[in-house]
Amino acid sequence: MDGSRGDRYKARDSSIQSRKRKRTQCLSNVLFSIIKPDATRRNLTGAVNAKLEGAGLRIVAQKRLQLTEAQAKAFYAVHKERPFYGELVSFMISGPVVVQVLEGQNAVAKNREIMGATNPANAEPGTIRKEFAESIEANSVHGSDSLENAKNEIAFFFSESEIVG
Repeated sequence: MDGSRGDRYKARDSSIQSRKRKRTQCLSNVLFSIIKPDATRRNLTGAVNAKLEGAGLRIVAQKRLQLTEAQAKAFYAVHKERPFYGELVSFMISGPVVVQVLEGQNAVAKNREIMGATNPANAEPGTIRKEFAESIEANSVHGSDSLENAKNEIAFFFSESEIVG
C-alpha cells in the first residue's frame, strides 16, 4: 500500500516538473504588456484584450494595479536620462494599469504588430494605438520589445506561480 501511494506522489511530482519545464521552454513565446492609464480610465481593458486575443495571443497572467511612483521609476529606469522620463512616470501613476503576460507563437513580434506604432498618427488602421491612443504619450499600451526585456519585465511584476496559462 505504501508503494502505491509513493508511486502516486512520484507521478504527481513528475507531472509538476514536466509543467515547469514546458513553462520554461515557452518563455521564448511570452511577453509583458501593460494597458496604460488612458485606456483603463476609458474602460478599454476588454477591447484591448479582445484585439490581443484576436491576434492569437493568450493572457496567461493579469493584474490590475495602481503603480507607485517608486515602481514606475524603477520599471522605466532605462529611460531615466531621457527628457520624457518625468512625464512618463507621472502618467503611469495617474491611474490604474493592467499588467499582463501574453503567450503565443512569435509573441513579441505579433504584439508589436497589433499594438501599432508608438505615435498613433503613424499606426496602421486596426491597431490598438490607432484605435484607442489619445496621443504619443497616452498611447494605451506598452509591450516588450525583445524576449530578454520580456523576461525582465515579467519578473518585475509576477512570480512564477502567478503565470498559470
